Amino acid sequence: MEQNKETQEKVRYSDEELQEFKQLILEKLEQARSEYNMLKDAVNHRASNDTEDTSPTFKVLEEGASALSKEEASQLASRQYKFIQNLEAALVRIENKTYGICRVTGKLIPKERLKLVPHATLSVEGKNQISK
Repeated sequence: MEQNKETQEKVRYSDEELQEFKQLILEKLEQARSEYNMLKDAVNHRASNDTEDTSPTFKVLEEGASALSKEEASQLASRQYKFIQNLEAALVRIENKTYGICRVTGKLIPKERLKLVPHATLSVEGKNQISK
C-alpha cells in the first residue's frame, strides 16, 4: 500500500512543503518591499543626497540624466510592485493549498522552478502550451 502511494503522481504539495515555500516567499516579500520603498524614495527624491540638492552649477547637465533615472526608477518601482502582488497572491494559494499547481496542465510545478520563481503559476509545459 505504501509503495503504491509513492508511485501515484502527487496532486499537491504537502503542508510541510507549503510551509517551506511560505518561508521563502515571506523572505522574498520582505526584500521586495524594501527595494520598492527605496525605488519610491528615488522617484520622489526623498533620499536624494546628490549635487542637485546643493549645487546649481551641475543642475543643467544633470537634468537629463536625472529625468532618465527618475523614469527608470519609476518603471522599476512599478515592476517591483507587481512582483509584490504576485508574491502575495502566492501566499493566498499556499493558504488555499493550491500553490505549485500549474493552472494549464493541473500538474505540480517542479520544486526547482518554484524556488527560482516562487510566484509561478505555470509549469514549463503549461507555458509552452500557451505560447503555441
